[in-house]
Amino acid sequence: MAGHSKWANIKHRKGRQDAKRAKFWTKVLREVQVAAKLGGPDAESNPRLRVSLVDARNHNIPKDTIKRAIEKGAGMLEGQDFVELVYEGYGPGGIAMMVECLSDNRNRTAANVRSIFAKSGGNLGAEGSVAYLFTKQGKIWFDAGDTIDLDSLMMGALEAGAEDAEEEEGGLEITCGAYDIPSVQEGLESEGFAPSRSEVVQVPATTIIVDIDTARKAMKLIDKLEDDDDVQRVSSNLELTDEVALALSEL
Repeated sequence: MAGHSKWANIKHRKGRQDAKRAKFWTKVLREVQVAAKLGGPDAESNPRLRVSLVDARNHNIPKDTIKRAIEKGAGMLEGQDFVELVYEGYGPGGIAMMVECLSDNRNRTAANVRSIFAKSGGNLGAEGSVAYLFTKQGKIWFDAGDTIDLDSLMMGALEAGAEDAEEEEGGLEITCGAYDIPSVQEGLESEGFAPSRSEVVQVPATTIIVDIDTARKAMKLIDKLEDDDDVQRVSSNLELTDEVALALSEL
């Protein structure tokens, strides 16, 4: 549909993440620690840890820092004990939202998330109220500015185990299984293709387009949630049109 590009959502999200790089280091390392705790310190036999290590590498986190996070998770070093929490709810305009957290204090996290929703025009829902709308997938992106042969890249992605490769105005989006990011990315890199970024995402079955005012309120809610130290990932079925994304970028 003209004027409605997934790339608008991707660029806007990436811009917010780049502005919060230091905070994202902490979140990435927390995920490394929990992955090592749940599946062990051996990345070869721990798919979740392999994915988190790719994310850590993409964020240029030093190897020694990553190693300490793995050792804390595996119980080799003393560290905080984190648990996984997922909250579901609705934001302005009725957009569906999933908030994934890693916390060392359930009560604090629940109170913070509930307060942010309440103060930002949203409300929490019951468990399962929106989760059915989302599917966890792996995404690997290449920017349009990269000097690459898109046909060769798309073919290479599929040969490396990707499920789909879709060309967009802003670049190329590769879809794979949530824990297949390392193998697909490594396969592409071995052929000389270096992605701009990769991430495990919750993909909505359907999306909602709202006006600029509602989108602004929704993005403020998402920003506040992502600013919380316990929140790892915020997913929604909000779709930004190119016009709305441009207006938000000028704020």
